[in-house]
Amino acid sequence: MKRLILVKYAPEIFLKGLNRNKFEQKLRTNISKKLKGIEYKFITDQNRWFIKTEDLEGACERIRRVFGVCEVSVVTEIDRDLDKIKEEALRKVKESDAKTFRITTNRANKKFSKNSMEVSREVGAYVLQHLDKIEVDVHKPDINVIVEIRESAYVWTDKDKIKGVGGLPYGMNGSTMLMLSGGIDSPVAGYLMARRGVELHCVYYHSHPYTSEMAKDKVKDLAKILSNYTEKVNLYVVPFTEIQMDIMEKCREDELTIIMRRFMMRVACKLSEQKGIQSITTGESIGQVASQTMEGLIVSTDVADRPVFRPLIAMDKTEIMDISREIDTYETSILPYEDCCTIFVPKHPKTKPRLEEILKSEENLDCEGLVNEAINNLEIFIF
Repeated sequence: MKRLILVKYAPEIFLKGLNRNKFEQKLRTNISKKLKGIEYKFITDQNRWFIKTEDLEGACERIRRVFGVCEVSVVTEIDRDLDKIKEEALRKVKESDAKTFRITTNRANKKFSKNSMEVSREVGAYVLQHLDKIEVDVHKPDINVIVEIRESAYVWTDKDKIKGVGGLPYGMNGSTMLMLSGGIDSPVAGYLMARRGVELHCVYYHSHPYTSEMAKDKVKDLAKILSNYTEKVNLYVVPFTEIQMDIMEKCREDELTIIMRRFMMRVACKLSEQKGIQSITTGESIGQVASQTMEGLIVSTDVADRPVFRPLIAMDKTEIMDISREIDTYETSILPYEDCCTIFVPKHPKTKPRLEEILKSEENLDCEGLVNEAINNLEIFIF
C-alpha cells in the first residue's frame, strides 16, 4: 500500500486533439520545474498521472499552483484486488466519522472481472456490514469514497481533493509585458494572462523622489508573488519622473493622465521590441477611473505597435479583489505606498480625450528621446 499524488489536468488540454501531446509534455516539464529540490518519481497508469514522493504536502502545494493542473489528490495505491479495495474503503470511511457515505467507482481496466456498478455495490455493502450507525446516501453523502481500477487500484475521498489553478501550461501561448503598478488590478491581470499559458514579464514606472523605495519594494514583492505561479518573472523598473515633469511643464493639466498613459504604452512597446515580447497587458477595467473610459482607452492604445490585452476589462472591483485574495496579492497591493499614477493626478482629468488634441499637445514633447532615455536607465530584477 503506497500513498501517491494524483494529478488531474484541465479538461481543456484533453480536448486539444492532435496538439494534446505538446500541451501534456509542456505541463509535465512545468511540474518538474516546480518540484525542483523535492525527490520524486513521475508515474503513469493508463493516462493517469501520479507523483511518488515522501513530501506529499509540500509537493501538493507546489503542483496545485502549476497552470494546467485543475486538481491534486493524495490517493492510496493498492493491488487490483477487490478484498483489498474493500478494506481500504472501509478504512477511509472509519477515519472520517461520517454518518453517510457513497462509493464511486471507475473501472478503467476492463480486464477486472466486475464492472463499476458491481464494485460500488459490493464495497458499499462491506462498509455497511462492518460499521454501525452509517447509511448510504448517493446524493449528498458526508463522504464520497472514490475507487479507480487501472493497472493498480486507487482509493481516495472527495475530502482529499485540492483545487488547482487550472488554465493552460505556462509558456504555450506567447509572451506579454504587464504594466505592473502597486495596485490591486494589474497583478490580477498578469495572473490571468499567465493562466492562459502566456509568458509573463513586468514593467513598473518609478517616479523618484515622488514615489519612495518602499513603493518600489512593494511592486517587487508583487512580482515575486506572481513568480510563484510562473517559472520566473523579469521586472523592469523604468525611471518615469523626467517624462512626467516634462508633460506637466508643456501640456495642459487635464491631459496629464492620458498623455502619461500614452508614454507608458510607448515605453512598454519599445521595451517589448528590445526583449522580443509579443504583446502588452494592462489592469484596466472599463469605466473604473477617469483614464479608463472608452475614449481614454482608444487614445492610449493608439501608440501601441503590438496587441494590448486587458483581461479585467469587464470585471467590477469586487470580482478583481476576490481574485487578488485568492492568489495572495491583495494584502501586498493595499499597502499604503503611492505609485506614479496616484501622485500626478490632475484635479479634473479629461475623461473623453480627442486624439487630434492629444497629438497636438505632444508636439511640444520629445517623445522618442524621453522614451529612450527612460529605457536606457532602467533596472532589472529577476524573481
